[in-house]
Amino acid sequence: MSADNLAIDGGRPVRRNMLPYGRQTIDDRDIQSVVEALRSDWLTTGPKVREFEKAFAAALGAGEAVAVNSGTAALHAAMHALDIGPGDEVIVPALTFAASANCVVYQGGTPVFADVDSRTLAIDPADAKSRITPSTRAIIAVDYAGQPCDYDALREIAARHDLALVADACHSLGGSYKGRAVGTLADLNIFSLHPVKAMTTGEGGMITTESFETAHRMRCFRNHGVTSDHYQREKEGSWLYDMVELGYNYRLNDLQCALGLSQLSKVFDWVARRRAIARRYDQAITAMIGVEPLAQRADAQSAYHLYVIRLDTACLSADRARIFAALRAEGIGVNVHYLPVHLHPFYRQRFGTGPGLCPRAETAYEAILSLPLFPAMIDGDVDDVIEALWKVVNHYAIATRFAAVAAAR
Repeated sequence: MSADNLAIDGGRPVRRNMLPYGRQTIDDRDIQSVVEALRSDWLTTGPKVREFEKAFAAALGAGEAVAVNSGTAALHAAMHALDIGPGDEVIVPALTFAASANCVVYQGGTPVFADVDSRTLAIDPADAKSRITPSTRAIIAVDYAGQPCDYDALREIAARHDLALVADACHSLGGSYKGRAVGTLADLNIFSLHPVKAMTTGEGGMITTESFETAHRMRCFRNHGVTSDHYQREKEGSWLYDMVELGYNYRLNDLQCALGLSQLSKVFDWVARRRAIARRYDQAITAMIGVEPLAQRADAQSAYHLYVIRLDTACLSADRARIFAALRAEGIGVNVHYLPVHLHPFYRQRFGTGPGLCPRAETAYEAILSLPLFPAMIDGDVDDVIEALWKVVNHYAIATRFAAVAAAR
């Protein structure tokens, strides 16, 4: 381990080049798949879209998959399919990306923020239950950092109150809960195919469901509310189409679907690599003072989209902002996921939310950092993250407490 002064104070950094917290992996087979699509007759609304949907559904064991052009579009399509509208409430965890709540607002509904479990930072079923009112229509459960939520508890609550259950699984592709694959755990399951996620189509999203009727409605929604696309009409030799409701242009094109098909063949190997990196972080952190990982449920397997640590500032002489800056100076591209949604100015102004609404999420936000984690990281990259974290934490460790904890170990 380096004994140099911190880079933020003028010392030598662990890395000269910044290691990002996440990035895509693209190989020659991915490129060739896109090139073949470029040379085909269809660049959008073509056969690759349905091929990708069928392959994605089969990989997860889901009945149907609907491809759209972002995870946000997938969330919006789900809310539309559930007929969320003005006067309706949807329960959403506070600690998530804004899109998990924005999709409710797009439909004129009201997101109701639930607090998180203090150990896993996933939605707390008991707190979600306490926020149900006669206007509640659905619960959106977010698989924070890649770890599936407690879906049995959430399903029981949803069934008892006649609510739809939506899994925002944008972090958890490749994960499982009690032996069941993510993508089959809720009425509607939402995925993001952004470059930092488990696999990518550049930008993209997917919804899985067991309902053919719901899938058909979302396919219309992604295509302006029209019941057929150009490829279907070309096959039928028809020009006629019907717009049956107001939709959006949320289509995923054939180039992106070709990339998705290629990426899908590798995604479970990539998730295995993410888990291997997480295990190395787990082992290293056990010897560090003032740092702890999130708790992992015994009945779930995380896909480790993120590796989130929590800082114990009682053991450190610096706050999260200083630790963040120090690690960035060492060349480690740490990040923070997330500012609780109810603290964003839009939600404060529109819905009157603010501090104190979800205290566990708010407390966690002040202490969390996401370490770099993506499958293309080599062992040397992982070593650098561990070295930099040790260097920074050791520097800011409160000496008397450090000694006491070390002696106890």
